[in-house]
Amino acid sequence: MAQAAPTSPRSGAEPDRDSARRRLAQDDARRSFLRMVSHELRTPLNSILGFSEILASELYGPLGAPQYKEYADIIRTSGARLLKLVNQVLEIARLEGGAMDLDLRQESLDHALDDVLDNLKDEFALRGVSVVIEGQGQLPNVRADARALRSVLTNLLQNAVTFSPDRGIVRVRAVAKGHHVAVSIIDQGAGVDPHEIPRLLRPFEQGENALTRHSEGAGLGLPIVELLCTAMGGRLRLISSPGEGMTAQVRLPAA
Repeated sequence: MAQAAPTSPRSGAEPDRDSARRRLAQDDARRSFLRMVSHELRTPLNSILGFSEILASELYGPLGAPQYKEYADIIRTSGARLLKLVNQVLEIARLEGGAMDLDLRQESLDHALDDVLDNLKDEFALRGVSVVIEGQGQLPNVRADARALRSVLTNLLQNAVTFSPDRGIVRVRAVAKGHHVAVSIIDQGAGVDPHEIPRLLRPFEQGENALTRHSEGAGLGLPIVELLCTAMGGRLRLISSPGEGMTAQVRLPAA
């Protein structure tokens, strides 16, 4: 009686290996594309920012009519806003496409907040907003990627300052809870209806009506924070109600 030919042990594994190779090739292509787009967009924008700053400061002598200096300032401000948008769009693309490489290790919240606050001090001063860090100097450590952690804190603090009243106070609190650390950033803004919160976590959504809003931004900060938190094994929670401000709570693994 004829026997069926034995099935090769490799036959079932071959499709899996082919699929894995295709995924790796797609990931490599996505990373290459994002690197190319990043370079091609950032290089001319950095040139615009650099030369407009030279013109605005009249480094090589007066420009003549005062309007020229004013226009150079406008070019620099607009270029900086566009560069921020480009950076955010590229970061969203990397995170949603799984092309963001994170190096998770012990990070000091104190050091991260010092870096972020130093970079944002001019924005805070412009609005007269104060940032109070509870327990500063003794904050718990977290397990996170250094750049991603600073991006999370920067976006949340910028959002809090944007929607704070002039001369308002933004509070930062970090509490260790078991194997996690809960970092809360609390503002004194107008707050939002709890039913609006899921919408704010979608890219390009904003906390005010597009026709009446007075703040700038493309609505990418909170979605970036949520994606980064998820990538680091944490999560973002927003707590708010009208007239009660907003609390953005980030939960990250403790170090």
